[in-house]
Amino acid sequence: MSDGEYDYLIKFLALGDSGVGKTSFLYQYTDGKFNSKFITTVGIDFREKRVIYKSTGPDGASGKGQKIHMQLWDTAGQERFRSLTTAFFRDAMGFLLLFDLTNEQSFLNVRNWMSQLQVHAYCESPDVVLCGNKCDLSDQRAVRENEARELAEQYGIPYFETSAADGQNVGQAVDVLLDLIMKRMERCVDKSWIPDGTVRANGPAHLDISSEAADNSKCAC
Repeated sequence: MSDGEYDYLIKFLALGDSGVGKTSFLYQYTDGKFNSKFITTVGIDFREKRVIYKSTGPDGASGKGQKIHMQLWDTAGQERFRSLTTAFFRDAMGFLLLFDLTNEQSFLNVRNWMSQLQVHAYCESPDVVLCGNKCDLSDQRAVRENEARELAEQYGIPYFETSAADGQNVGQAVDVLLDLIMKRMERCVDKSWIPDGTVRANGPAHLDISSEAADNSKCAC
């Protein structure tokens, strides 16, 4: 895909405490590389990637491929940047919430991040994927998998154990989040939550919603 050739611009936001591996996670996803040198994100940064998304119908058949341009925003985890970080919540369509499997406090703070999302995101129940990062450091693990899965179930969100170092489940976590967002756009009758600029002028004129779906579906927001 050349510049400008895409159907949808989708913005994701990576959240979590400082040092959980947000920058490394996004770099691994977009470039397939790992930088072992830790550099604290100051404020906001972002990475980009183009993908082809194919929806799956009830019968399991794949729909027409849509060209997606993803902006993955990387936020600072430090408290002093919190007001800057929350300013970006409203424009993001999905959230990657990371904690460090070797740092129990970062896991305990997941509830705080979810509370922030419920206040500042585009709705009270935005699409979120929870990632327990640094699963490759099994000998330093401080959070049990069942604990993390139980917390994710409480919030009704998917959970992945990821490694920015070797790429384990990084792509899968982002793919699931993208699928959640695209399905939300398809089923929601009220499109007011979708940020301006999401649908390209050279892309679909509208999201296909049958009259039956429009009668029976309500936005999950």
